[in-house]
Amino acid sequence: MAVLSLPRLRFGRFGYGAATALFAAVMAGAPAARAEDKVLTIYTYESFISEWGPGPKVKATFEKTCGCTVNFVGLEDGVALLNRLKLEGASSQADLALGLDTNLVEEAKQTGLFAPHGIDTSKAQVPGGFKDDIFVPYDYGHFAVVYDTQTIKNPPKSLKDLVEGDPSQKIVIEDPRTSTPGLGLLLWVKSVYGKDAPAAWAKLKNRVLTVTPGWSEAYGLFTKGEVPMVFSYTTSPAYHIVAEKTDRYQAASFLEGHYIQIEVAGLLKNAKNKQLAQEFLTFMLTTGFQDEIPTNNWMMPVTKTSTPLPDAFNHLVQPSKTFLMSPEEVAANRKAWIAEWQAAMAAK
Repeated sequence: MAVLSLPRLRFGRFGYGAATALFAAVMAGAPAARAEDKVLTIYTYESFISEWGPGPKVKATFEKTCGCTVNFVGLEDGVALLNRLKLEGASSQADLALGLDTNLVEEAKQTGLFAPHGIDTSKAQVPGGFKDDIFVPYDYGHFAVVYDTQTIKNPPKSLKDLVEGDPSQKIVIEDPRTSTPGLGLLLWVKSVYGKDAPAAWAKLKNRVLTVTPGWSEAYGLFTKGEVPMVFSYTTSPAYHIVAEKTDRYQAASFLEGHYIQIEVAGLLKNAKNKQLAQEFLTFMLTTGFQDEIPTNNWMMPVTKTSTPLPDAFNHLVQPSKTFLMSPEEVAANRKAWIAEWQAAMAAK
C-alpha cells in the first residue's frame, strides 16, 4: 500500500512530494513517437513513481527489452486507484493496475474490469501464501506504528496500549477511504477488537493528530517532527538505517501481532496492449523488478533478489502473529466498517 529523502514517501514510499506527473519516454525536443510504438499505461500510487521510488528504475529496465514506452499514472494511494478505475469503467486507459492489495482484490474483481493474468506466479512467496488467477503479488510488509525515539521513550507495546495510551502523545494515521495503510489499520483494529472496534476508535481518536489521504503525507508530517508517531510499516526503519545512517525511528512490536499487506497488480480486461501487460507482470517477478523493492519501496520482495537484503532488514520487528482477513470478508464489510469508523471519529 511503502513502503524518505522524503517507501508508499513509501520514499518509493519514501519520496516526499511524490511525483504526480506521468512518466513518459519522449523527452522535450525528442522526435515524436512512431504510430507503431507500443505504450503500456500503468495506474499506480504516486510514491511508486516518485524520484525515490522503484518506478523510474523498473521503467528503464523494462523499456530496454520491451520495445515500448511505459506510461505511469500516479494516484494518491491504492484505494484511490480502485476508486479511479470504478469511475472510468470500461473507458479506462489503463492496461495494468499496480498498487492494490489483498484487502481490495475481491471488490476489484466484482467490478468486472479485470482479466485473468495468464502468467506463472509459482515463484512468488508471501507469508500465508497468495495464489490468484487475476492478481499478481509483488511485495508485502506488516503494518506498524513507527515512533521517534527522541520523543517517545515508552512506545506502545500492544494495540491496546496505543488505543488507551497518553492522548498527549499523538499519532498521524491514513484515511481508510483512500489509503491502503488506512484500510489496514481499520482491519487490524477490527481483527483485534471485533464488535468493540467502535469503542476502540472512540478512544484512539484522542491520540490522532490528523488523518491524511495517503501514506506519503502522513510520513512527511512524522519526519518533519510534527508528530511523534505514524502508522506505517515494520520495514520503514530500514530506510532510515540504510539511507540516513540513523536508528532514531523504530517500529513498535505489538503483543497481539501485526496486520500484513500484500500488494498486487492486475490486468485490465479492456487493456489495449494485453500481451505487453502480461510481459510486464512476468517481469515483476524477476530480479529486474524485485531488486528495486527492498531499498526503493521499502517493502519485502516476493521472489529472491540478486543480492542479499541490507543488514538493516535483519533487525526489524518480527511479528509474533500475522493478521489477514480474506478478500471476501473485507469486500462484504468494508463500507459498513468505514461508516463505523467515521461515526466514531466524528463523535464528540
